[in-house]
Amino acid sequence: MRSAIVLVGGAARRAGGREKYFFTFRGKTFIDRLIDTLEEAVDEIVVVARDPGQCERFGHLGDIRCISDVRRGLGPIGGLHAGALAVHGEYVFVAACDMPCIHPGVVRLLFDAAVGYDAAIPSWNADMLEPLHAVYRRSALLDYLEEHDSLSLRAMIWSLNTRYVSVERIREIDPNLLTFTNINNLEDLESINPTAGCDTDDLRGPC
Repeated sequence: MRSAIVLVGGAARRAGGREKYFFTFRGKTFIDRLIDTLEEAVDEIVVVARDPGQCERFGHLGDIRCISDVRRGLGPIGGLHAGALAVHGEYVFVAACDMPCIHPGVVRLLFDAAVGYDAAIPSWNADMLEPLHAVYRRSALLDYLEEHDSLSLRAMIWSLNTRYVSVERIREIDPNLLTFTNINNLEDLESINPTAGCDTDDLRGPC
């Protein structure tokens, strides 16, 4: 069984406090685009929010479960912990909610690469990694996250038996590496494709 965790609990400070998962691109919200993509590659999806109140924002997702952080205020590490406790698959893809162009073929590649390892992490170089677009072994995550001193994703990755997947390998599936597109504000959104033909309302998202 392959699972996925979508982290939505960030405060979105760089987006002015706006809810990035409800920004829209090409007629769909980021969260809907993510769910549609992941359903092509995994058997189970869990959305992790910061608290039960935020979970209520995702009732429209139907059968997709939304859970909240068990240990709050820890950032992505807290979301990973709650998600790892909730999913059922031994391997789990983790995504941030502000990545609307994730490629299902890349997700499948990372699952295949993770077999026999604790994690498969896309790597641009030794210092530039994609820990929130990666596959982890659930048991390894839980072993680390139950007792850890650091909130750093990099420290976690270094502690695991990690396989680093070159972006050049990923480029064979996604030539322009759009799968890593990360949106922090509306200007970033427009830069994905300035000729996409979206009108102003399509770029706003709810406040």
